[in-house]
Amino acid sequence: MSQGDWTGAWLWLAVIASGLFHGANPGMGWPLAVSAGLMEKSPRALFLTLLPLSVGHLLAVLVILLPFGLLLALAEWRHDIQIAAALVVIGFGIFRLLDRRHPRSLARIPPTQLGLWSFAIAIAHGAGLMLVPIYLGLCRADAFGHAAAAPLVEGNLAVAVLVAIVHVIAMIGAGGCLAWLVYRYLGLRFVSRGWFNLDAVWAISLILVGTIALGFNLGAA
Repeated sequence: MSQGDWTGAWLWLAVIASGLFHGANPGMGWPLAVSAGLMEKSPRALFLTLLPLSVGHLLAVLVILLPFGLLLALAEWRHDIQIAAALVVIGFGIFRLLDRRHPRSLARIPPTQLGLWSFAIAIAHGAGLMLVPIYLGLCRADAFGHAAAAPLVEGNLAVAVLVAIVHVIAMIGAGGCLAWLVYRYLGLRFVSRGWFNLDAVWAISLILVGTIALGFNLGAA
C-alpha cells in the first residue's frame, strides 16, 4: 500500500472517529431518544427519534462541506483554501473553548422539531466544520489549470456527500447505542451521574484538527 493510500485510510478513519465522538456527545441529542422511548414506553419510539436527529446532522454537515467542494474547482487556490479552512477551524475551536454557552435561539426550537434542532445544534457546535480539513485532505485535484471544472466539482461534491454520510452513520450509531443502553439497561441515573461534559473536549479537538491540517499544508508549501 502506497503512502497516499495510507493517508486516505487514516483520513477516512478520522471521519468515522469524529462521527463516533459526536454521537457519544449527549449534546447531539441521544438523550432525547431515550426520553421519547421512556415517555411512550416503546423502543420503537427511541429508534424513530434517531431518524430526524440523523437528517438534521447530515444537512448541517453538507451545508458546510458542499461549498468547499465548489471552491476546490478553483484548483490553483486549493492550497490557500486549505490553510484558510484550518485557521477557521482553529479560531472556532478557541471560541467554543472560551464561550461554552449554548445559543439562546436553540432553546426556542420546539422539542417536536427534532430535525431542525439537530441541524441547529450541529451548526452551532461546528460539527461540520471539524470535517472540513479531513475532507480537503481526501480531495485530490490532480490536474491544475487545464482541467475542466465540471468533473472536478462533480468529484469533490461526491466526496463531500460520502464524507457526510459516513460521518452521520458513525454518529447515529454511537448515539443510538448509548440511547438504547440507557433506555434498556443503565437508566437515567447514568446520564445524570455517570456522564461528563464534552464541550471542552470538543473545542480542543477542533483546535487540534485545525492545527494538524495547518501544519501539513504549511509543510507542503
